[in-house]
Amino acid sequence: MYFWENSPDRAKMYGEELKRLGRLKKPVVVGAAISLGYCLDLLDSGSLKLLKASYDTLIKTLKAAGEEIPANTPGSKKRSPSSDDLLLRTLDCAVINFLHAQRKQGKLRTFDSVRGVFWEGEPLYPTAGFKEKNHVQIAVTNPNCIKGYFWPRIESSKHRSI
Repeated sequence: MYFWENSPDRAKMYGEELKRLGRLKKPVVVGAAISLGYCLDLLDSGSLKLLKASYDTLIKTLKAAGEEIPANTPGSKKRSPSSDDLLLRTLDCAVINFLHAQRKQGKLRTFDSVRGVFWEGEPLYPTAGFKEKNHVQIAVTNPNCIKGYFWPRIESSKHRSI
């Protein structure tokens, strides 16, 4: 299950994109209280080292077996016509799944969740390091990490702090 961290607006945008592509009839944003548990946090250097080692082993394994190496690709130009974002992350997914399988095979603790940042969309302004669809995404692999669901509240302007 995938979640956008602290970004109901981005989740809504994604739902609208899926609706436009005919893959979803009525987008709805639901909030969740999540405990990440044992997390493969791709904003942490230790997790990144694990992921790099997994990639190296996966590539060696695929080459030895004569298998094709998956690739991250831009995906549909319908979603992001002028963007070169690698939206279909087939390689990244294979590396993470391989890491999970390695840990399971080695009888090591498997990850309850995966958290990563995605730089996506058009730059906000010329030479910007920020893009219009940047987000932190969480994939929960252990449903016990989801402590509850809720409808996100819309802030009342009457109670905003200055």
